[in-house]
Amino acid sequence: MKYLAQILILTLIFLSCENKEIDLKNQQIAQLKDQIDIMKSTNAGLLDRMSDLSVVSKTGAESIQKSLENISRQTAYIEDLNKKVQSKDSVNLSLVMNLKRSLSDINDSDIQVEVRGGLVHVSISDKLLFKSGSSTINADAKLVLGKIAQVINDHYELQILVEGHTDNVPMNTSCIADNWDLSVMRATAVVRSLADDHYVSPERLTAAGRSYYIPKNDNDTVEGRSKNRRTEIIIQPRLDQFFQLLETSEPLD
Repeated sequence: MKYLAQILILTLIFLSCENKEIDLKNQQIAQLKDQIDIMKSTNAGLLDRMSDLSVVSKTGAESIQKSLENISRQTAYIEDLNKKVQSKDSVNLSLVMNLKRSLSDINDSDIQVEVRGGLVHVSISDKLLFKSGSSTINADAKLVLGKIAQVINDHYELQILVEGHTDNVPMNTSCIADNWDLSVMRATAVVRSLADDHYVSPERLTAAGRSYYIPKNDNDTVEGRSKNRRTEIIIQPRLDQFFQLLETSEPLD
């Protein structure tokens, strides 16, 4: 009996230890399950983030592509305009050279050819064209206008603006009301001569009087007033061709 009791006690001790070990293993299993659940949750979060990054990366790539395409269009637009500006500059250079060659025998103080504001200006002193206070062109001046007209007629696509300029000395006669009147009449006289005597198409011509409001020099001196009394022939592109140039170029975004 004593031996059986010992065996029973040992069996109970073993079972107690076994149960403790099982409980411990169960606890470890539960902890492992919790860790697995955490890892699964973390992995799902990482997958979601990777998905978001993929979307962001795709959107960023599309944005960069659009920016590159826009830059390419802007570069092409600028290059196109630059070519057209260079073409216009070439025309201006040709005009200036031809005009100076044609007018080489005229005193430089009486006539000047230059490019201002992208346009060719031929500035002619009043003493070369008119008598003092008069809007009647001198006979010798018609030869000068003929030389200018010859160059103008070689560039039929360009428009011609003729501006009359005076000094600030008040003008008032029975035929001329004031400096405005004189400047307009002189510009009109030059326009008529270009059209009637030298066959420049009238639709290309515009006459304008500027009076004394755009002086080249100081009106307080005799020399300054002399330089201010002038007629300017301005050779310019047609406005409809200018707008057509803009329309044929792709605008910037």
